[in-house]
Amino acid sequence: MLGRFFTNLCLSTTLLVALLLSNLVIGSIPKAIAAPCYPIQSHTICLLDIQRSAKNYWEYRVKISIDGVVQPVEIYNCRDRLRVSKQHSTPFLVHGIGEKVCSLFK
Repeated sequence: MLGRFFTNLCLSTTLLVALLLSNLVIGSIPKAIAAPCYPIQSHTICLLDIQRSAKNYWEYRVKISIDGVVQPVEIYNCRDRLRVSKQHSTPFLVHGIGEKVCSLFK
C-alpha cells in the first residue's frame, strides 16, 4: 500500500516536472509578430498599431515606421483625407500610406 503511494507520487512529480519544462521551453520561443509593410515611394512603411476612434469612426490613430524608424502617432482622417499630427494637418498623398490605411477598413 505504501509502495503504491510512493509510485503514484513519483509518477505525479515526474509528470508535473515534464509539464513545467515543456511550458518553459514553449513559453521561451518568441512569437512571430509581423507588422504589415508596404513599399511606398521608395520607402518601406510598416503599420505598427492602428486604433479606430470610438467617437469619430472615420478617424484612425496610426503608429508607423518609415524605413525602420518609428514615427509618432498621427490621426488619419479618412473622411477629409487628412493626416493630423500635433503641429499641423496634411492632405493624403496620392497612393500614400493614408490611402492604404483608409482602404484597409472599407
